[in-house]
This record gives sequence, C-alpha cells and structure tokens, in this order.
Amino acid sequence: MELSDEIRISAPRDVVYRALNDPDILRECIPGCEELIQNSPEDLEAKVVLKIGPVKARFAGEVTLDTSNAPDGFSLSGEGKGGAAGFAKGGAEVTLTEDGAETLLAYTANVSIGGKIAQLGSRLIAGTAKKLSGKFFTRFGEIVSEQSAS
Repeated sequence: MELSDEIRISAPRDVVYRALNDPDILRECIPGCEELIQNSPEDLEAKVVLKIGPVKARFAGEVTLDTSNAPDGFSLSGEGKGGAAGFAKGGAEVTLTEDGAETLLAYTANVSIGGKIAQLGSRLIAGTAKKLSGKFFTRFGEIVSEQSAS
C-alpha cells in the first residue's frame, strides 16, 4: 500500500528538519506512541498501541533514518511486530522545500502488513493508515509552527 501527501508548515526548513529528528516531538505526534527511544542519530526504537477495526495491538519496532540528503529531506525504513496481531513494515521518502518563511513537507510511504491485521481488508487498513498519518502530520505541523512563532 502506498500513501502520499504534503503539508505546509509555518516554519523554515531547518527548523522542520530538526523537529523531524527530535524524538520528543515525534513521540508527541505519533498516534498511540507509548515509548520512543533514540539509540543513535539514525536508529529509533518505538512502542505503539494501535486499534485497526476490531484489532487492538501493541507494536514494538525499529526505525532507521537515512539523512544523507539533509536538509532537503531523508528516507526512513522500519518494521514493527504486534504479536498475534501481525506485523507492519515499510519505508518513506520525505522532502522539504523552502517556500519563503514556510516549508512544504511532502512524503511518499510504502507499507506492507501481515498476520491477523492483514485479514481485515485493504479498505479498512488503507483508511486507518491515512487517518493515522493525517493525525501525525497535523499534530507535527501544529507543534513546529508554534515553536517557530515563539
């Protein structure tokens, strides 16, 4: 499944880039995030509780960042395991384009799932994934815009 979108954030690109690499900000933005630990500048460990239709599961996973294209963007890949509920793995490409005092953040993500959650149907999964990514980026945009204004 592929997701893509873009949002406009009222902050300069370097501020947005730093925020995307700040585990405290990410923890606050990730829906259901219980824990986010930065093991190194490129490696994060997360524990997230998600409800997808009738299935509620706690996922533990790892995310690896590739910041070689900084500050224009970066890529990430990761995998999460939710016990009997199944697993999710995927990656994303994020680009940051300066537009005056604002930044246009665009992303394309690819996700694959397996196990019990994969049996729920692609419409439900796609709808939930879109809703969760929307919540993340809306909250992220609010936090970064507020920090930039102060």
